[in-house]
Amino acid sequence: MHLGITGKTALVCASSRGLGRGCATALAHEGARVVINGLDAERLDRTADEIRAATGADIIPVAADVGTEAGRAKLLAAAGAVDILVNNNGGPPPADFRELDHDRMIAGLEANMLTPIALIQAVIDGMIERRFGRIVNITSGSVKMPLPGLDLSSGARIGLTGFLAGVARQVAHANVTINNLLPGSFDTDRIVALDRKRAADNDTSAEVMRAQREESIPAKRLGTPEEFGAACAFLCSAHAGYITGQSVLMDGGAFPGVM
Repeated sequence: MHLGITGKTALVCASSRGLGRGCATALAHEGARVVINGLDAERLDRTADEIRAATGADIIPVAADVGTEAGRAKLLAAAGAVDILVNNNGGPPPADFRELDHDRMIAGLEANMLTPIALIQAVIDGMIERRFGRIVNITSGSVKMPLPGLDLSSGARIGLTGFLAGVARQVAHANVTINNLLPGSFDTDRIVALDRKRAADNDTSAEVMRAQREESIPAKRLGTPEEFGAACAFLCSAHAGYITGQSVLMDGGAFPGVM
């Protein structure tokens, strides 16, 4: 299927690896000009070279901290007019909620709620004027099924989801959509870190924790960044203009609910 985004400019945050990279690669395959982002300039440049080689797309690497005003300004200056925004940022490390002081809670809100809102505020009027915009927020399956130790991550992302639910309806008339992709267990560095933490807490190995995780998923495997990226690219496509304000769960069937 031709997704109709050739020549569009996509800004994909935190995209030097993992799910962000999966999204950036999928958009590049569809002919988008993609601005990728990360903190490690060397790894970011390497990622840009690899995506260019695989897709032939125009890839612009911008080393910046998306969680800072200066970092966001650098990204937006490099991108120019943004047609597609994929919000992504690392979640706070696992912690018992009793350990979360005020500063740590504010940092979690800044990273996973306030930063994506700030980027949306910066790009959305241009999207409305051009009568095309696609915004996808990578949140977490914990928005629907909170997980112990990830309370701050879940809370901040639920806040983002609630904040944008009304915004999505305000801009839908201009062919601007806002949706959320909720990953479950994907084969990324984040899952590796979580399994190591669980292993330490349970006096076992990360391999045992991974096997238990896979066994608990009806699909009996972890998801891949490539299939996540493909879903993101569809939500960013010309064919997805009637899908907005939705939270799409990708978890191999792990969430036991009907909706």
